[in-house]
Amino acid sequence: MSNWTDYNNLLRYTDLRTTLDLSRMDIPHDFIQNLQPKIDKAYEDMKAVEAGEIANPDEGRMVGHYWLRKPELAPTEELRKQITEPIEQLEQIAEDVHSGKIAPASGGLFENLLIIGIGGSALGPQLVYEALGTHSKVKTYFFDNTDPQGIDNTLTQIGHGLSKTLSLVVSKSGGTAETRNSMLEAQNAYENANLCFAAHAIAITGVDSQLDNFAASNNWIARIPMEDWVGGRTSVMSTVGLVPAALQGIDTNQFLAGAAAMDEKTRNTDTSKNAAMQLALAWHHAGNGKGEKDMVVLPYKDSLVLFSKYLQQLVMESLGKEHDLDGNVVNQGIAVYGNKGSTDQHAYVQQLRDGVHNFFATFIEVREGRKGQSIEVDPGNTSADYLQGFLRGTRKALYESGRKSITISISEVTPFTLGMLIGLFERAVSFYASLVNINAYHQPGVEAGKKAAGDFLDTLNQVRGAITAWEKTADDIAEAISHDPEDVYHALTHLAANGEVIKSEGKTPAEDSFML
Repeated sequence: MSNWTDYNNLLRYTDLRTTLDLSRMDIPHDFIQNLQPKIDKAYEDMKAVEAGEIANPDEGRMVGHYWLRKPELAPTEELRKQITEPIEQLEQIAEDVHSGKIAPASGGLFENLLIIGIGGSALGPQLVYEALGTHSKVKTYFFDNTDPQGIDNTLTQIGHGLSKTLSLVVSKSGGTAETRNSMLEAQNAYENANLCFAAHAIAITGVDSQLDNFAASNNWIARIPMEDWVGGRTSVMSTVGLVPAALQGIDTNQFLAGAAAMDEKTRNTDTSKNAAMQLALAWHHAGNGKGEKDMVVLPYKDSLVLFSKYLQQLVMESLGKEHDLDGNVVNQGIAVYGNKGSTDQHAYVQQLRDGVHNFFATFIEVREGRKGQSIEVDPGNTSADYLQGFLRGTRKALYESGRKSITISISEVTPFTLGMLIGLFERAVSFYASLVNINAYHQPGVEAGKKAAGDFLDTLNQVRGAITAWEKTADDIAEAISHDPEDVYHALTHLAANGEVIKSEGKTPAEDSFML
């Protein structure tokens, strides 16, 4: 059944060639009116964020990622310089790399880029490279985990090209374990190839951080500052994302301009003209303000294959919180998953249409199929026609089955339009967080996971010291070191799997024994 009347109310930014279609969300006409006091507060909260008020009370920090694309918003001249001066530095470094002024010792130009980071320090650059790096000046690789086999696989892909590989080590503090491990693995690989790691390395980090000091004392090529008022999941328009993009030859000015244009549109306090607020309200309606429905993101473009993964971090790390700003237990959040259309219509759309009704969909439409002419794959139809047909068909089939959806349409994938999309979702996240009264800018759950990992490593090393040449069970060792036997057992199993101890399997884990 058509919703033509509702469709005619879609929000169009004609000058940006972008539309937001909420006609298949069935939002009641009085919904906005009923939430107006919270909406008004959300607009005020956004103004406060952009004005530099403390928006992350747990950490006592300002939240400045909106300043990155409009430095004049920053409340002090010092903060404005923290944005503009690194951009001048990174642009010069990119020019020097491209010209050969900064070059490998073996001669020629750097041909590869290895980005070493975790979370937003890798995911943002991965999204940008996948979306825009088709004609990149350097082939780009990532160490984005502490998985040694994954590191080895990446090094195998680089192969003999390591001598012409420039490494970016990205860490605000320099103390993030995964990034430190990956840096040490990279350094070891360069040294094993008789190469000087420092002559191939650039640090993107906080001023006077562990990494900053390490890079300085070891004479790395350069150290580029990272702002402490930008969180990892919103760092793609800081030096974290701009340095690799500039090295790849991507137009970073247009990337920033796209986000700035969306920011400007969504400062409008007339909700009928504010796409970010409308998006946040659609999420609120879909999940009753409690995240009761998941968000399935389906970009119908190969180059946006990582967009759903990027939004997982942006949305879930920002909104997934146990407590609200008043200390009440609320367990907020919106689960995000997805991949690309139409590929994944063959993977999980069957369940979306006919299975458990626990989601709403977000389609990302890219109107232009390709540059240049297309062949007809059957009489009268091109591949682009089919892609559009699958998008529209899936949207209609879901709605006929009572499944709601949002459709965001852009003209093509460019630095400007990718910047717009990222800006749109960043502001929607900020608005939604205000509507449900949570802190979108901290991540206590992540910190808890890091602490638990550290505790396990402490246990692991104590277990190493308690293993003997005589067989012992997990209970024996747990008693000796006063630790939980299950934790000890997992440590022993890890050591056995990696050749440090010998394991003899019993009928149950409690009966397994271990020895040197």
